[in-house]
Amino acid sequence: MTGSPNTNLWTSAEHALDYLRRADSIPHRVEGEATLLECLPQNPARVLDLGSGGGRLLNLVKASCPQAEFVAVDFSPTMLAELRSQFAADPRVSVVAHDFNDPLPDLGQCDAVVSSFAIHHVPHDRKRALYREVFNCLNSSGIFCNLEHVASPTARLHHAFLNKLDIEPSAEDPSNKLLDLEIQLSWLREIGFMDVDCLWKWRELALMVGTKPA
Repeated sequence: MTGSPNTNLWTSAEHALDYLRRADSIPHRVEGEATLLECLPQNPARVLDLGSGGGRLLNLVKASCPQAEFVAVDFSPTMLAELRSQFAADPRVSVVAHDFNDPLPDLGQCDAVVSSFAIHHVPHDRKRALYREVFNCLNSSGIFCNLEHVASPTARLHHAFLNKLDIEPSAEDPSNKLLDLEIQLSWLREIGFMDVDCLWKWRELALMVGTKPA
């Protein structure tokens, strides 16, 4: 279920392009994305997208929040090239290269932070530290929405999930560092988020949401 702490294949163009080819076929993904959009604050001025990839979630949030400014963060050269090409003519979108294994740079304060299937690629202690950094960069009443790949309770359930994605266990992405959902929800509460909950889940795909107190 969990790869090596030091393994991350996302700098590979082949690995990134293979994901982009499969991204639209992930079962039930649109349901999780729709729920995420429902959670966004009304009229946010600034939104941070962590692990923007090819811009799928960013485009959805842009359509939902047309007045906002956006910061898209990724570290894959392939994904960064796609983001810069796609949003080159949009002055509302800033693209930042950053590896989540390192502390977030100063990206300014935001009304919402979103992420989609990205944070599970960093070691668990770094996940927890990153959640705290997200809390610190949110404005009061800001919302964190993390549509994430989490660990199954058992190996049998994990293999059943892979089967739904037509992935053989031997072909599983070694970059994955999956963690129990409840542990991550408890971290968000300890950090200071309120109204923390999992608002959507299908097998190993889950939407974690928390709000920074006013």
